[in-house]
Amino acid sequence: MADVRFALMGCGRISRKHAEALSGKVEGAQLVAVCDLLPERARALGTQYGVPFYPSLEELAAREEIDVVNVLTPSGLHARHTVQVARLHKHVVVEKPMALTLEDADSMIRECDLNNVRLFIVKQNRYNAPVQLLRQAVESGRFGKMVLGTVRVRWCRRQEYYDQDSWRGTWAFDGGVFTNQASHHIDLLEWMMGDVDSVFAKTSTRLVRIETEDTGVATLKFRNGALGVIEATTATRPKDLEGSISILGERGSVEIAGFAVNQMRVWQFQDQTAEDDRIVREAGASSPDVYGSGHIAFLHNVVACIQHRQRALVDGLEGRKSLELINAMYESAETGKEVPLRFSPQKCRLGQGA
Repeated sequence: MADVRFALMGCGRISRKHAEALSGKVEGAQLVAVCDLLPERARALGTQYGVPFYPSLEELAAREEIDVVNVLTPSGLHARHTVQVARLHKHVVVEKPMALTLEDADSMIRECDLNNVRLFIVKQNRYNAPVQLLRQAVESGRFGKMVLGTVRVRWCRRQEYYDQDSWRGTWAFDGGVFTNQASHHIDLLEWMMGDVDSVFAKTSTRLVRIETEDTGVATLKFRNGALGVIEATTATRPKDLEGSISILGERGSVEIAGFAVNQMRVWQFQDQTAEDDRIVREAGASSPDVYGSGHIAFLHNVVACIQHRQRALVDGLEGRKSLELINAMYESAETGKEVPLRFSPQKCRLGQGA
């Protein structure tokens, strides 16, 4: 079967994770081109990975045969660029978050459906080995009644990180720690605990000069009656501390930590199995960076979905769930009120002015 040909749109910080994965690490995938509005960025990435580079998607698409475009541009541009790619009848991979507004997310889903192309949202931490084991435990009912789910993102982002690009830390194109750094963890919490009924959140900007928050907390009530806590900050000093998730139920407790939610810290159940000791022993390694190692597995899934018409783990509708929760968190922080899910944002500033 012919390789699936990928192009990268946007050659910023995350692009190297995609380029590295697509350069021989994902069977059935081939990186064929990159593009960026900043020609020097496109040239640097293209030269590094030995592929043609272009200043625009239109020029790339006119000269290269491609099947999939990975949209790696600023978050506030994801919707515009996804629509552009879909209208070229190419499948779309979009980095997190899929968009900033629910209206934009809906337009992305609709445009991909109209043009009969697949939409994949990057949630690579779902593929971490400990996370997969946790999901299996949830699906098999080992926890019994869910009690409490928490995530903690304690990372370090100094002013120079935000000063790298003018869009960082803005409402129009990025959002704060909830939208950017913690979006993967929020997705995992909802994936494990189920749909959220309501949320109450507070935010603060403590150590950097940006429009949005560098620190936030939220309490959740899930539809199954369990509670949740989200704690996220980029104001950890002097360096990254952890990115973790804890799930507590009536018959068991699991905590996954490390920098990228991939180090099994606690795995204990009332009803032990022969596999439990091995799980703790073999799933205890941590990733050396906050991105983890899930991009390769994620892109394997994209290839399988295109070649064999498999179901995507995170399509547009699945990616929209955590975006709606993040919007509700900002709505609560702005209004000072608990916000029910399935709502229409009124005060949320995320994505405004894009």
